[in-house]
Amino acid sequence: MAKRKVLKFPDERLRRISKKVTEFDEELAELLDDMRETMYANDGMGLAAPQVGVPIRALVMDVGGNFFELINPEIINAEGEQVDEEGCLSVGKFNDIVKRPSKVTIKAQDRLGYHYEITGEKYFARCVCHEIDHLDGILFIDKSEHGKEFKEKFGKK
Repeated sequence: MAKRKVLKFPDERLRRISKKVTEFDEELAELLDDMRETMYANDGMGLAAPQVGVPIRALVMDVGGNFFELINPEIINAEGEQVDEEGCLSVGKFNDIVKRPSKVTIKAQDRLGYHYEITGEKYFARCVCHEIDHLDGILFIDKSEHGKEFKEKFGKK
């Protein structure tokens, strides 16, 4: 395992749409292991592959002491609403308020390619929605209360 560099806003690579994972091989396993190490080394609760410069649909998260790897995740159901503060390893020390679903069901694959579904609430729902947004080139500052001001101040001129 090796810690990888986390890309920082306004790096344009964070805006790429990630490609579906089709090869469930040792390279993917190594990436997932590296992402886990990188996430923990940066005190994160989630990390998507595009954040380490790999534009594929893979993410890792740790919510409530439970570690998850989601490959090709899709939200198949979202319910309710929660409004709370978020931050991001790719944005730095800026935190802001974002509205997210309070409960989601996700369809995904594991590192071996096996399909599964998982339903989670509260922090799980917030984190997985945040990380799936990364796979679509979306940052939380695109949805947050004061994100526009942040992007104007720190984005490319």
